[in-house]
Amino acid sequence: MPTVSTVNLTGPLLLLLLWATHHAMATNWLSLARLPRSRPVSGSGPCGRLRGLSAGQVGVCRARGEVMESVRRAAEMVIEECQHQFRNRRWNCSTTPRGVNIFGRVMNQGTREAAFVHALASAALAVAVTRGCSRGELERCGCDRKVRGVSPEGFQWSGCSDNLSYGVAFSQTFVDEPERAKGLSSGRPLMNIHNNEAGRKAILHNMQVECKCHGVSGSCELRTCWKVMPPFRRVGAVLKERFDGATEVRLSRVGSRTVLLPKDPQVKPPAARDLVYLASSPDFCRLDPDNGIPGTAGRRCNGTSRLAPDGCELLCCGPGYRSGRAEVVQRCSCKFSWCCSVRCQQCKNTVLIHTCNK
Repeated sequence: MPTVSTVNLTGPLLLLLLWATHHAMATNWLSLARLPRSRPVSGSGPCGRLRGLSAGQVGVCRARGEVMESVRRAAEMVIEECQHQFRNRRWNCSTTPRGVNIFGRVMNQGTREAAFVHALASAALAVAVTRGCSRGELERCGCDRKVRGVSPEGFQWSGCSDNLSYGVAFSQTFVDEPERAKGLSSGRPLMNIHNNEAGRKAILHNMQVECKCHGVSGSCELRTCWKVMPPFRRVGAVLKERFDGATEVRLSRVGSRTVLLPKDPQVKPPAARDLVYLASSPDFCRLDPDNGIPGTAGRRCNGTSRLAPDGCELLCCGPGYRSGRAEVVQRCSCKFSWCCSVRCQQCKNTVLIHTCNK
């Protein structure tokens, strides 16, 4: 039996592992979302000027430039989806006004939040590239033609199945590169690689089947089907559930291998699709510009809920909240016309709004 020993991560070594330098952050490529659409993100010259890419990612950019628009789209998807999933939490994926570390230095820590962003970014890139393949936007890939024949359920595989294997392979090449360049013998690269793979598995384990019937008057004498990715909103929701159930881990040695094991020995080892983290999160209550934490002062909260994350008691961190009435304009008296359009009136209503104290 191999022996298991815990690596001592106290003092300076722990700080070294949990606080990576600003320029070494593996999620800095998300700063591509800041670039104007008119700015090229491929070609030898432009690739070298893209701030936020590691040396290896610059090499991928130069070798496979056609995919870089998909990379830019993936960065935009990450910000939008992260802000949707955490809209009612203290940390709501606020972005910094400038710089390549788009979510701030909170990403430098090995927290649940960093775990979620890594998983979401890895998944977003796989989805964006796979969509490019299915739409015919990329020369090196197309539909997945390996899905053929008759299924056990009796339908015919046909059509354009999403080529997820190509998207996953590119995500592994691009997103995992900064971690592998550091070496997989320390905690943070191991954590990031694990969470990157968990993000991709959130797509793989939620693939869907779409079908079309063929026959006289829609009799469905023959049914052809193809595989499609789940909506990215579904992927985000799955990863948000994994975030809530994430496992805190420690760096350990099993024989000659360095691995991550649960910090609590009573907790079962995380599965490949689970998220893992190395450090506890800050409370995100107070403004901390240096670390990109906006605090919760001025945030809207739910005055009717005590236990939900968006409830004023939890979201406002204790200082209390103020309530006031505001006039809002909403659509009302909507009517459906015979030709698929909807006509609505504009109505003014007075609503009660609760806001966290400063």
